[in-house]
Amino acid sequence: MVFDSILPYVVVAAIAGAGMVTGLLFAFSNFIMRALAELEPEHGIYAMQQINEKIINPLFLFFFLGTPLLCVVIAVYSLFHLSGTHDVLLLSGSIGYIIGPFGITVRCNVPLNDKLAAAQPTEGAEIWNHYQVNWQRCNHIRTYIGLIAIILLCLGLWFAE
Repeated sequence: MVFDSILPYVVVAAIAGAGMVTGLLFAFSNFIMRALAELEPEHGIYAMQQINEKIINPLFLFFFLGTPLLCVVIAVYSLFHLSGTHDVLLLSGSIGYIIGPFGITVRCNVPLNDKLAAAQPTEGAEIWNHYQVNWQRCNHIRTYIGLIAIILLCLGLWFAE
């Protein structure tokens, strides 16, 4: 089958995309949100509003939307060609990425960002504290799932025949 020869390239592209997005999420978990938390609430709110505006750009969207599309292709292929451990690993990694970095972003972080976008920076500590706690919890989870998904995709490629 022609796609069999292309699949490794699709997996490598998905791993690269997942690495880019998960690395960004890791940066937020590791230091960006911690730095913003040290600002006065109105400054933190304003800074995060600016980040949320600027992140919507073609390069980010290419990785953010393209990676789950690649993962859908890998998952469908692996599901219909379950012939070994590598297919299970590729399927698991793809589904993990779709659920984690992509799914949690859409389900949790984006709605929180939308609420923050509507807030006035002068609305204060309560809004900012609520946002940070919930946003960071979701971010930590999607980051860990993204890392596990990348590992599974790598292993799936490694064990492929």
